[in-house]
Amino acid sequence: MAVQRTHQTIEEWETLVGEQVRAMRIASDLDQTRLAELADVSVGALSNLERGKGSSLKTVVAVVRALGRTDWLEALAPPVTVSPIQMLRAKQKSPRMRVRVRTSDPQPSRVR
Repeated sequence: MAVQRTHQTIEEWETLVGEQVRAMRIASDLDQTRLAELADVSVGALSNLERGKGSSLKTVVAVVRALGRTDWLEALAPPVTVSPIQMLRAKQKSPRMRVRVRTSDPQPSRVR
């Protein structure tokens, strides 16, 4: 199933993730009971995940790890390379030095 680049509802995302988990389980030649054992979750929790019927993040992480697809998790939470604080500080302007120009004396006086 191709991932569409559209705004999807939470339920649609749950279904999509469940279908991907089921496809990976079948491709790995595992039945639900064995994958549930490997992930240390109940068969019911795995079944709910695969059917897109709501799952905890803990279940999703456990099942994805058991399938050896931690790359899915890493794609959800890439490492932060720029600190938001550093970005804010970079946007702040540094104070400018003021240069005063005398306007009352058109010619500077020379010191002898």
